[in-house]
Amino acid sequence: MPAILVTGASTGIGEAAALHLASLGHLVFAGVRKDADGERLQAEGGARVVPVHLDVTDQATIDAAVETIRERKGSTRFAGLVNNAGVARGGPLEYLDLAVWREQLDINVLGQIAVTKAVLPLVREGCGRLVFIGSIGGRVSTSLMGPYGASKFALEGITESLRHELHPFGIEVVLIEPGVVRTKIWDKGTETADQLEAEASPEMLERYRPHIDKMRKSIVANNRAGVDVSVPARVIERALFHPHPKPRYLVGPDAKAVALMAKFAPDRAKDYLVRRFG
Repeated sequence: MPAILVTGASTGIGEAAALHLASLGHLVFAGVRKDADGERLQAEGGARVVPVHLDVTDQATIDAAVETIRERKGSTRFAGLVNNAGVARGGPLEYLDLAVWREQLDINVLGQIAVTKAVLPLVREGCGRLVFIGSIGGRVSTSLMGPYGASKFALEGITESLRHELHPFGIEVVLIEPGVVRTKIWDKGTETADQLEAEASPEMLERYRPHIDKMRKSIVANNRAGVDVSVPARVIERALFHPHPKPRYLVGPDAKAVALMAKFAPDRAKDYLVRRFG
């Protein structure tokens, strides 16, 4: 069975994908930043899970991870990279420090590019594929989520360009766009809202408290309504191994509904719906 690298495998979609692929017999290199997460994954996934220390913002760890993969996989074919690592940052643009924007784009955009560049020789050798985990937030963004939306919109453009670049070499590039998925990211979203409110100036709270309150309600509702994390894990399997993968996969009924709205609704109508229900 072929080998795969999954970044951001400590939690959420990355963890579910790594364990699912390992359960099918694939050799999964699981990118983690903490040894404890790697040990937990290996204990659950068995010998088919190989934790590799990987911080997508640190080129040294990326290079070391690629070297480990080369050594450990031996003659096993390298089937692909799942670019999953990412964070979600938010806040009102006029008050949000530029350092937050830089962190968001460094991890979610430049980090994906850095890992892809380093792993692409392995993908070529193994006739593998590149799979990026985007978001329906890469088509429609909501208030206070400018940094996150910017990162996911960027992945839309990057994957489309890369798909054309690599087409002559037979390398498929797939973008997966989940809607709401029940993961710990919603706990982190609550923490972000708490921190945003705690650090806010009185002026910012006066102007944006309704937005923050709406964000909190949305987090609670989304955590209840999201699809199980096993759903995108199975879509990742399809993207990696289906004979004719789609360029994009929408995951979840909400993602499909929002994509239809983004495609067909006039901008003013779309804006109204996003402000009303987003």
